[in-house]
Amino acid sequence: MLELEALSVSYGQRRALDGVSLSVADGEIVTLLGANGSGKSTTLRAISGLVRSHGGRVVFRGQDLARWSADRIVAAGIGHVPEGREIFVDFSVRENLLVGAHLVPHREVGARLEAAWTLFPTLRERRAQRAGTLSGGEQQMLAIARALMTRPRLLLLDEPSLGLAPRLTREIFRVIERVNETGVTVLLVEQNARRALAVAARGYVLETGRVALSGPSAQLVNDPRIRAAYLGLAETKPR
Repeated sequence: MLELEALSVSYGQRRALDGVSLSVADGEIVTLLGANGSGKSTTLRAISGLVRSHGGRVVFRGQDLARWSADRIVAAGIGHVPEGREIFVDFSVRENLLVGAHLVPHREVGARLEAAWTLFPTLRERRAQRAGTLSGGEQQMLAIARALMTRPRLLLLDEPSLGLAPRLTREIFRVIERVNETGVTVLLVEQNARRALAVAARGYVLETGRVALSGPSAQLVNDPRIRAAYLGLAETKPR
């Protein structure tokens, strides 16, 4: 579904991505891991057209999106839930979803809202509530639901568990699995490597804008470098 080929992005003189190549197959959950500043969020932003690449290609379902506008990329079937959720705090839950439906034909909006209420029953109960008064977990559900209003084929999720308590983190990851079960492919950026590798089929590790490691999640979770750097499980030498 998605191929990044030698993708490079710079912010002024700083190279944020330096020849990143990765792939995501139809129906997969794939995770991007790495320390802060490694280029994970920039990768998602380059895919969704929020930043421009300086080299390489972003190929989605056979089409190179590297010079497409962000709204055209949404219409092509890519949804993006940014870090920090970026919901409209003074709008109601329903109004936030309607903003997400700006490309949806009017006759289909009601069905899209009903699909969101079905996937997120808590949001149905709070549909008239101001979004800024929701809990952190509910706000994250709203951000995901808003991105799903256009029925994307690929969903980009940037740090969905950021700032959430463990119980809410578990719920958000259950949501991600439910979304994937509906046929949506997911590219997930997440600091909680343990949770991310538990739901993803494969993963990539970025270091200073380059892919340092990649492989099936079961392989990565047992890699000593991943265990030491991201899982807090440094190998101990026998005495």
